[in-house]
Amino acid sequence: MTGARAEVVLAAAADGVHLTVLARGGPGGATSAHEVVPPRDLPARVRELETAHPRWVWADTATSYPPLLRAGVRVERCHDLRLCRSILRAALGAPPLSEVWDSAAADELADALPLFGAQPLPPEEVLAERERQRAALAHAPEPGRLATLLAAESAGALIAAEMSHDGLPWSVPAHERILADLLGPRPRPGFRPAALERLQEQVRTELAAPRLNPDSPVELLRALRGAGIEARTTRSWELREIEHPAIAPLLEYKKLARLHTANGWAWLDAWVHTDPDGRTRFHPEYVPGGVVTGRWATRGGGALQLPRQVRGAVVADPGWTLVVADVAQLEPRVLAAMARDERMAEAARGRDLYQGLVDRGVVDTRAHAKVAMLGALYGATTGASAELMPRLVRAFPRAIGVVEDAARRGEAGDVVRTWLGRTSPLPPASWNAVQRRASEQDATAADRRRAGQRARDWGRFTRNFVVQGTAAEWALCWMADLRGRLRELGGEPHLVFFLHDEVVVLTPDALADDVATAVGAAAASAGRLLFGTFPVDFPLDVAIVDDYGKAD
Repeated sequence: MTGARAEVVLAAAADGVHLTVLARGGPGGATSAHEVVPPRDLPARVRELETAHPRWVWADTATSYPPLLRAGVRVERCHDLRLCRSILRAALGAPPLSEVWDSAAADELADALPLFGAQPLPPEEVLAERERQRAALAHAPEPGRLATLLAAESAGALIAAEMSHDGLPWSVPAHERILADLLGPRPRPGFRPAALERLQEQVRTELAAPRLNPDSPVELLRALRGAGIEARTTRSWELREIEHPAIAPLLEYKKLARLHTANGWAWLDAWVHTDPDGRTRFHPEYVPGGVVTGRWATRGGGALQLPRQVRGAVVADPGWTLVVADVAQLEPRVLAAMARDERMAEAARGRDLYQGLVDRGVVDTRAHAKVAMLGALYGATTGASAELMPRLVRAFPRAIGVVEDAARRGEAGDVVRTWLGRTSPLPPASWNAVQRRASEQDATAADRRRAGQRARDWGRFTRNFVVQGTAAEWALCWMADLRGRLRELGGEPHLVFFLHDEVVVLTPDALADDVATAVGAAAASAGRLLFGTFPVDFPLDVAIVDDYGKAD
């Protein structure tokens, strides 16, 4: 293998795992070596090749990497063809890539090669796909930014697989104590916990509905209206606006019922296990790029909805500690950088952005600052957000102009792009049908109102897409840089959790301060990578704790 830019294309087939080394010295590439390795010998061969720091190219990190992790092998870099293909298809407006990649999802072929992982594509197709993607990227409008996005997305795939493999340290006794304190003793199967039974009876009494099942939205709405409460839905945010003796116990019931359903004893039994080495872990299944904006999703376990109530069960092993870091107001800071709005960046520099808006006289209270900014990001058209929007427009016209332009494009049915080039989807066929109907000669006023509402709804989506998607890109770059810095610390500290703008690193006690420094340095590096010298900062709240709950 020659040169730091060499790539190794890995593809499984019936006769073994094909490894093809592509030596890169300029445009295109040349095959410098090809070999077929028995699956049982693959980890040792990958470990050997990894000493030259190649970029591994494979169809799907989620199936190619876990067998290596189970064998104790980790790689530095990769190019995930499936994830990158999805980005390129959307960015270029047409699939420059072979449709055979759409034939089946990788997880549906999990039994294809049990010793290695699913790989339904022949090695020659994997090689061809790499070259198609290289050519497509070269002809993209802004290939540099798009290349950064592909690298960040692929790095995220490695991190997701590693975090799923390593797991989040978990204390079953601590979790059970939390549940007992909040819900009471573990109930028999099919019965509610004592706290929910008590709250249910309170709600039934206050609503004069002795047979009410508060878990049924239909029954609950009927009972509320029967008690003279004109509720439109049973959503908690709407119920909070109602004054009635039933509302407080009902809201508490809904909160605890959510805990019982999402992270109660059944969840604990299903998702938290003790490894052969005696470590208890929660192993979530992350899905990088699972949300259209580029945010992650999960396939099970609800890691991205881990409530604060149970974070005290995330307990470091003896001799280890957790370094928890989150960036304050990530999306508004990203917006300031995208817009090159120096006034907004200055308001946020080194401080709480919302308080910065108060200090500059944009709004009168921090609460109003938060409402106004969220309204700008999500397109609120009524209430306090709409009333405060003109103040933001006057104070930060460049920043507000970015989201307003994205909204207008969405309303017109156009696509928008994040800073690095992730492209929003076009509106669905049903949206276009509504718009066409409104332009027909016999269209009614109702048709035109419906079309206008649909257009505004899609505009709110595109408004948020550009900011949320760019924030997701920043977070990927942050994690990728941090992963490299943790490797330099010896590999023992490792990422164990990620939630949009927050990371958790498990580290030996002796390296905790070094990890905290690395987290901050990685955040600064991510800002420079995306936004160059533009003076926006991404200050972190960093906590060194023995359990995650103490970081709040």
